Order: sequence, then structure tokens, then C-alpha cells
Amino acid sequence: MNLFKKTLSLTLALLLSLSLTACGTKQEAPAPEEPSVQETPAQEAPAEEAVTTRIAALKGPTAMGMVKLMSDDPQSADGPLYDFTLAGAADEVTPSLIKGDLDMACVPANLASVLYNKTEGQIVTLAVNTLGVIYIVENGNAVQSMADLMGKTIVAAGKGSTPEYALRYLLTENGIDPDKDVVIDWKSEHAECVAALASGAATIALLPQPFVTVAQTKIEGLRMALDLTAEWDALDNGSGMITGVVVARKAFVEEHPAVVTAFLEDYAESVDWVNRNNADAAQLISQLGIIEAAPVAEKALPYCNIVCITGDELASKLSGYLQVLFDAEPTAVGGKLPGDDFYYNA
Repeated sequence: MNLFKKTLSLTLALLLSLSLTACGTKQEAPAPEEPSVQETPAQEAPAEEAVTTRIAALKGPTAMGMVKLMSDDPQSADGPLYDFTLAGAADEVTPSLIKGDLDMACVPANLASVLYNKTEGQIVTLAVNTLGVIYIVENGNAVQSMADLMGKTIVAAGKGSTPEYALRYLLTENGIDPDKDVVIDWKSEHAECVAALASGAATIALLPQPFVTVAQTKIEGLRMALDLTAEWDALDNGSGMITGVVVARKAFVEEHPAVVTAFLEDYAESVDWVNRNNADAAQLISQLGIIEAAPVAEKALPYCNIVCITGDELASKLSGYLQVLFDAEPTAVGGKLPGDDFYYNA
């Protein structure tokens, strides 16, 4: 009898176990498969984390949005995520980018197109990092709109380059013939424009930030009469006035897509922090030598139009801007407009 009870007990236990397994309450079979499911991410992650992205930026507005990221110096288990270099001029950066000694760089918008053409499509634009930083300043109150420039003399620097093309475009779009209705007195550098304003030889000038802020500390009553970025936006043609962009080598983008995605997220956060914390950002800008005087950087920051624009908006604004430059002077963008592959994720 005892043997019968024992046998019956074992049989019932076996049936109960089979029943629970069939109902999904207890499933042992998938367990051996779990390691294989997790193996791929575990193997891929270190490969991406081991990459140190080499990035160069130019001293000035195009580097300002990056200062939080530069100061944080984020690290992975295998070393720094980013290796930053600051340069005084674009020609210090472009050879290294082309040779592959740099992975990314912050450069003038038109130069990005020139590099794309020069390398036969081996440069990709990841983001717009700075919209227009050019202003019409006046020592007086005569200029309240673009129309008020009719018949005026404007001192400016940058003849034969993007400041001239942008100014002529905006004058034309506002019904002003830049060759007949205004006098543009071209100087060799911005400092000459400031000197002309300070001496009273001129009352209206075309100046970029942070030169505007510096000039305001020297010339009492000098005001920003027109923001050319706002005037461009008022045309409502889908494009934008753009100063700088972040570019990368196409090979790097294709080899490390996750690294590029992570960088753009980090960069967007840095730009947001800079725009929300001008005083703290100005201290970092000064410490890094981008602009020596922190007070000047703090005053200039709200007018430097620092952004992180990507995707379709990047393509729309930048392609329209490059079209304006191309129409004015094809060599300004490298002889031809870049293809769709120039715009990352658009």
C-alpha cells in the first residue's frame, strides 16, 4: 500500500510539472538561448566606445556651442570620447580633415561645400551650428528697416566673400540695387570699420559678432540696427542665413554610425546649456581662449545665433543658403552645389 501511494505521488508530481510547463508557468527551454541573444550588443558596444572622435573648431561663434562638451571631457571605459582642437583659421583645419587626421570639424558653411567638391563627396555635413552673426550697426537712429538703407553709405569688410554675397542678396530682395541705391565702402578688415565708426567717418557698418559687442564698448550709442539673420528669415523662403556647420569625413560616418549619433546628442545638449547659461558659458569660452574677455563673450552670446540643426531642416536651410552663394559666385561653394549625400540624415 505504501508503495502504491509513493508511486501515485510521483506520478501526480510529474503530471503537475508537465501541466505547468505546457501553460507557460514554468519554461526552462529558452534559458540556454539567452546568452546568444545578448552576445551581439555585448560584443558591439566596446568597439564603438573605444573610438575617440577627433574634432576641430575655430575660435569664434562656431566653437561657442561646444564649450560645455569640451569642458566635460566625457570618458568611456577605453578612454576619452572626444579629442578637441581649437584653431585660429580654417586653413589650419582643412588639410588634417582631408588627410584623415581629424574626424569632424566646425567650419564656415560655404567651406563645407568647397571641401565636399574638392574631395568628390567625402565630406558630410552633420549639423548647422551657427546661423548668421552679421549685423548692420549704426551710430544714430536712421536705420529701422532694410528700406532705410536706401541712399546710405555702409562700411564693411569681406568683399568677395560670404558677407558681401549675403548683404547684396538681402538688399536686392528688399528692392534695393546694391550697385546704385547704396554705397558700400569696403575695408580690408573689421577693425577698420570700427575705427571709421569711432572717428565719425562712418555712421553705418556691417559687422559680425563678437566685433559688434567689442565696438559697442568703444563707441557710445552704437546700436544693432538690423539683424541680417532675422531679415533673411523674414523672406520666408525656407532657407536660412548660416555661418557655420559641423562636418565629418564620410568614411568615419559610415564606419561609426552610433558614435556620430551619440555625438549629435551630446552636442545638442551642450548647445542648449550654452544658450541657457550665458554667464557660465562665457567663463568657459574665455578659459578656452575662444574669446579672451568673458564679459564680451557673455554680451555677445545672445546674438551669436548658436544652434544645432540637423536632418531635413539642416538640408532645407543650408541648401537654400548655398544656392544664394552659388548664384552670386559659384566658386564660393566650390564650383557646384553639393549632392543630397552632403546632408546627413536628410
